[in-house]
Amino acid sequence: MTMAFRFHIAAAILALVFTSVHASDPSPLQDFCVAVPDANAGVFVNGKICQDPKLVKPEDFFFQGLNKPGSTSNPLGSNVTAVNVNQIPGLNTLGVSLARLDFAPYGLNPPHTHPRATEILVVLEGTLLVGFVTSNPGMNMKNKLFTKVLNPGDVFVFPEGLIHFQFNQGHSNAVAFAALSSQNPGVITIANAVFGSNPPIYPDVLTKAFQVDKNVIKYLQSQFWWDNHYYP
Repeated sequence: MTMAFRFHIAAAILALVFTSVHASDPSPLQDFCVAVPDANAGVFVNGKICQDPKLVKPEDFFFQGLNKPGSTSNPLGSNVTAVNVNQIPGLNTLGVSLARLDFAPYGLNPPHTHPRATEILVVLEGTLLVGFVTSNPGMNMKNKLFTKVLNPGDVFVFPEGLIHFQFNQGHSNAVAFAALSSQNPGVITIANAVFGSNPPIYPDVLTKAFQVDKNVIKYLQSQFWWDNHYYP
């Protein structure tokens, strides 16, 4: 086999590999998509079915009310008013959404992730302590916390899928706005998901995971885990 022939074979293999890489699945916009065995079933995978352009109206791209504070009278002392494709149908396929965050003094938006979006946050009023934690770095290494105190006009970015939080450490109310790189970013509040799932996660699993007594796990699972997200 000549060197030139080997080169052509290698080039052909590389071409096939790169073709396969570029032919990957699109990023999902829902938590899961169970396959339907009926080939004639009308199912969609990403986003929502599109409206006939002739029927589209200005209201499909419009939302009002983010000038109004959300209620922070809950155990967390915070409220997230989300505006995504469910509130503005015109966001469908555009890959962006918005949220208003209100905090009472010492209010907390607890550790959570957005599985489908990066978040960029700007503080309008008050002082917020914010941060995110990196994914698992490797054997015998700890997840790294990136944290910052934000004042009005300050901006902070939370990378897609990473656990993050915002805490009002001031004596007055705080307000922030966030943009997210998905029409439907999703949210997983860590404590709610781990200790408030239905049915509950088997206590022995959590006892081993958190290295605490089983009674501690049962106590945490018996609490009411508040959801501070509001969808108008």
